[in-house]
Amino acid sequence: MNIIIVGCGKVGSTIANQLCNEGYDVTVIDNNPNKLRAVSDGMDAMAMVGDGTSYTTLREAGIENADVLIAVTDSDEKNLLCCVIGKRTGNLAAIARVRNPVYSNEREFLQKGFGLAMLINPESAGAEEMGRIFRFPSAIDIETFAKGKIELLTVRIPEKSLLAGKPLTYIHQKLRTDVLVAVVRRKGQVIIPSGDFVIEAGDLVSVIAEHEQAHEFFRKIGIETHWVRDVMIIGGGKMTYYMAKNLAASGIGIKIIEKDLKRSEVLSELLPDAEIICGDGTDEDLLLEEGIEKVDGVAAVTGMDEQNIMLTLFARSQSDNVKTVTKVGKLSFTKVIDSLDLGSVVNPKETTAEYIIQFVRSMRASMGSNVENLYKIANGEAEAIEFHVTEKTRAVSIPLVKLNTKKNILIGKIFRNGRAFTPTGHDSIEVGDSVILVVLSKDKIRDLDDILAY
Repeated sequence: MNIIIVGCGKVGSTIANQLCNEGYDVTVIDNNPNKLRAVSDGMDAMAMVGDGTSYTTLREAGIENADVLIAVTDSDEKNLLCCVIGKRTGNLAAIARVRNPVYSNEREFLQKGFGLAMLINPESAGAEEMGRIFRFPSAIDIETFAKGKIELLTVRIPEKSLLAGKPLTYIHQKLRTDVLVAVVRRKGQVIIPSGDFVIEAGDLVSVIAEHEQAHEFFRKIGIETHWVRDVMIIGGGKMTYYMAKNLAASGIGIKIIEKDLKRSEVLSELLPDAEIICGDGTDEDLLLEEGIEKVDGVAAVTGMDEQNIMLTLFARSQSDNVKTVTKVGKLSFTKVIDSLDLGSVVNPKETTAEYIIQFVRSMRASMGSNVENLYKIANGEAEAIEFHVTEKTRAVSIPLVKLNTKKNILIGKIFRNGRAFTPTGHDSIEVGDSVILVVLSKDKIRDLDDILAY
């Protein structure tokens, strides 16, 4: 597939890097040669200096033969114009990033009117992710497969968990729940575990299960799964607006602390179900006065990463049970941030890039490849991949115990005829199945038959 990306900021470069690694033909356009140089030096992408809203520039980039055009400049209007020119010139799927809430509220009209395949708002996407986390507060990350039927949830094992000190065989033999521990992250090491692997308190564990099974499993091992009742949001920007609407619709109480008076007044009008406090969210006395130690959830979403991190650490110091979500805008220092035990960290730019990449993968699946979903987990060192099984798959109708698979390949779930199950060695993969694999990213599994050692 031929992909043209207009805009070489953090989102554009992240998308370009990932798609290049997955074997797509990528061309990146930006009017800043320094940004392009930084990107092209580290990946196999064609770089063009120019204006992505120029018909001439797009033609030189091969717009007439492109399959996807992704416009992620810092201007909503440029992104929309770029997509309109691309649609008029070539037979492609056009994706535009927009940040203005006015455009987001008119998403359906713009998509139909301009013929866009996707219109994505980073703040709205980040808010949706935060909303999912507050609905399952023990999870650090949540991804879905098989059209939402199967979930991959990442949690930290607490000290008093029933699972701490037990081998994974304990889950099925004693707990009798159909969940699979897919990845364990321990002291910077990423492990795809076998059945005799022993879980320790403090491990970051990613499990694959159906929704109800996941709740039952976490309840049995002593991890709370109930929704939060109320959330304090510190910072009153666009993401706060989207998140507050999302959470209030679920019946969750909302308190927003915003220091700008005019913005506080706007939020009061837009969010009648939320309590708006005009004050400095970095003032410890104010936070304590407003009951930060009593709320179930705290979201730090100011415009400064460092401030958000400190606010989260303060909230966690005041309550052992609070669920915290931290907005981080920079894509660097992930290992340092992970070591701080902030709970859940949401990066709107990363979320936006991931949504767009997911769309491109689904397009590719419809063009012959059988990858339906691919999620990076464990700081990108492992992947959970959903494949659709076709007649061309060599691994069909062979008992898994007889498949000669490569090392570090975990067949997590099979989804067949509306039912998901964890396969045993006697089960086989059949045409029409959705199969979820967990692999190390370095192994670059991009086809189901890539798991075979011959």
